Amino acid sequence: MAESTQGTMSGEPEFSDSLRTFGAVVQALREHMGLSRRELALAVRFSEHTVASVELGRRMPDPEFVDRADVVLGNTGALKKAAEFLNRQPGLAAWFRRWAQLEGTAISLCTYECRLIPGLLQTEAYARAVTMSVPPLPVEEELNRRIEARLERQKLLSVQRNPPCSFSFILEQAVLERHTGGEEVTRELLDHLLDVIERQWNVEVQLMPLRQPVHAGLDGPLRLLETPKNKWFAYSEGQKNGRLISDPKEISVLQQRYAKLRSQALTPEESRSLLERMRGAL
Repeated sequence: MAESTQGTMSGEPEFSDSLRTFGAVVQALREHMGLSRRELALAVRFSEHTVASVELGRRMPDPEFVDRADVVLGNTGALKKAAEFLNRQPGLAAWFRRWAQLEGTAISLCTYECRLIPGLLQTEAYARAVTMSVPPLPVEEELNRRIEARLERQKLLSVQRNPPCSFSFILEQAVLERHTGGEEVTRELLDHLLDVIERQWNVEVQLMPLRQPVHAGLDGPLRLLETPKNKWFAYSEGQKNGRLISDPKEISVLQQRYAKLRSQALTPEESRSLLERMRGAL
């Protein structure tokens, strides 16, 4: 389900040592307090299935789960401290699954991308071309699952959400100049981007020009989102891994970088004009 070409689309996320360790700590504290999983579930206001999934290392714990469980299980701060190490671990499928959950209720989402067009803005043909570009190639059934899941997420752009989410995208011009999938795919993609800009008043698109001597995004792509409770999260993704970030100090650095990127990119109006010129050249 990750934005790159090879994220897990279905089933439980892969196990990781850090998730197993955190789950074992939850279970040990729960048993020390003499609570059953059901009793802990009631106390933290999560389902018994969620408690079991966390304890078995199958699920990235929600921040609310960590906060409530820490209080119920002795109020020592141990779980909060342990969760910080989870956030610093290179992610597996679990990281993006948690990010996707947060996206579903976010009130603002900021994305800088230098590798490919983000999934929320892709066409079906572009998504197929991207997926088929990077080995190992999936079987047709898996390919279709990935594309379907990616297109389904685009419902997040809807202004019918209450409240609607505000989207900011900063895209490298080079990503479009690459013509992934060929000219026909690129032509359709440019039409789609212009259509999104026209119809979606909650979506802002800026292009980073090919020549930009001072560039705040040289460390790679980044995403930031704000929850309805005005808490910020970030997500960073690379080759076969991703990382969900909740540490306020790390997020502050990424927010500074994103603000700088917005000032360095073309304005939304300039970006739209460039997209139109690129479309006319095909």
